[in-house]
Amino acid sequence: MPNYDKLTLKEAVLQWKAHCEAVEEATTTNAHETEKQKKERIKHLLSDYGAFVDYYFPHYTSNPQTGKQTPCAPFQIKAAKQIKADKNLKAVYKWHRGAAKSTHIDIFIPMWLKAQIYGGAELRQFWVMVLVGKSEDNAKTLLADLQAELQYNKRYINDFGQQHNNGTWEDGSFVTKDGTAFFARGRGQSPRGLRYRSHRPDYIVIDDLDDDELCQSPARVTKLTDWVKEALFGALDGGRGRFIMVGNLIAKNSVLANVCAIKSVKVSQVNILDAKGNVSWAAKWTRQEVQAIEDFTGYRSFQREYMNNPIVDGAVFRADWIRWAKRPAWRDFTEIVLYIDPSWKSSQKNDYKAAKLWGKTKKTQLWHLRAFVRQATVAEMVRWCYDLYEWAEKTGIAIKYYMEANFMQDALLDDFTTEGVLRGYQLPIVGDKRKKPDKFLRIESIAPLWERGFVFYDDSQKDDPDMLAGIDQTLAFQKGMRGHDDAPDADESAISILQKHSKITSFTPSFGKRTTAKNVTW
Repeated sequence: MPNYDKLTLKEAVLQWKAHCEAVEEATTTNAHETEKQKKERIKHLLSDYGAFVDYYFPHYTSNPQTGKQTPCAPFQIKAAKQIKADKNLKAVYKWHRGAAKSTHIDIFIPMWLKAQIYGGAELRQFWVMVLVGKSEDNAKTLLADLQAELQYNKRYINDFGQQHNNGTWEDGSFVTKDGTAFFARGRGQSPRGLRYRSHRPDYIVIDDLDDDELCQSPARVTKLTDWVKEALFGALDGGRGRFIMVGNLIAKNSVLANVCAIKSVKVSQVNILDAKGNVSWAAKWTRQEVQAIEDFTGYRSFQREYMNNPIVDGAVFRADWIRWAKRPAWRDFTEIVLYIDPSWKSSQKNDYKAAKLWGKTKKTQLWHLRAFVRQATVAEMVRWCYDLYEWAEKTGIAIKYYMEANFMQDALLDDFTTEGVLRGYQLPIVGDKRKKPDKFLRIESIAPLWERGFVFYDDSQKDDPDMLAGIDQTLAFQKGMRGHDDAPDADESAISILQKHSKITSFTPSFGKRTTAKNVTW
């Protein structure tokens, strides 16, 4: 799908014309195909959505890097079948960025449904389609790509007849030769009375209605949600017809989130990585490519754009509380602790492992010195811990190693033992036997240390990806979060040990007569 964002009208028209030429060029037909072969092929394509997309839209599915076509993802095929099966479907397709949601829901699926009447096999799937975008221009742009396919896709025209209808082929509003009408509307525009002849809309698609500016205003989100539920939904004939919304969840306060909350609405959520860390559209991206996306965008942006997990930046910790400074001399630290949080699921690459090195000075400052925060195996984390131990020995630094006692009994401790055998010594890990209270309360309780200026970060690590990943998780931390919190959890545990060891245990409080101003000396 062409990208018309930030183009002038003239530039957009030129790009659209180039796109139309590309459609024509890519959809050449087989002149030697017999009528029987043609009918058999069409019958197969109408029953197989993935094959339908591969045949009619090679200009969308071809991969310029490999020269091969990228097949549909399983979730795209499932959505097509669901939409075809239920003419009164009310659904939200909450798919990650790059999942081709607009391409499938706005173009491929409508054309697949429209073609079902070929040979009288099925009744007409829909009469009037309305495509709703952020603005009228945005909606017209989205609809123009569907219009280009109906007018210039030679394969589709060869199989299902001429679609272009002189006199009714306008920008943002057109009717095909068989009487199927298509309209574009912007958010907030009145859809009342929208119909073609006696037919009211029966296929409404709301495409990426939310944006950052809108989601910052609860009042505007509420007003637009009401417009969707009342005016737009009311354009259907008494609720009959498909009412579909597509987008990724960029904010918890959004129209998409509000529509998902409606009980009768079916919600399809697809993240770029599934719960096991596998790529949802494996035919398009490798796991390494997805990791590269996260490395570039950062944890919080990746969670929002690709994992449908919008995170409120600074809900507990604020960015201006992160203080980088020149580290004191190692001899100025009274205690240095490495807290290891290997996570329970040691076999899953998508699960974060965290090991955080913290130090305390005589002035009770807390310094974050080194970090391991990665989606890695336990073995990789173990090697890092041993490398740190050997570096500390050479540098003359004494480090205390801690790990939650429950993990000390787990099979993952075998990784430490195995690495120790290879290196000729065992890492002196102490089990943390503290009975930990609720995680959110624990981590939230140390936030004032950042706010009051007691926490510092070693500025020699300012460009270290592990340190930055840990800061991302810290700033993203909030109650009920679905993202990763391994880094701030390890921070809290290390700080708890340092703070506990800071307490003066020999002080005996005196409970006696209150001191008066008269006998106070300054």
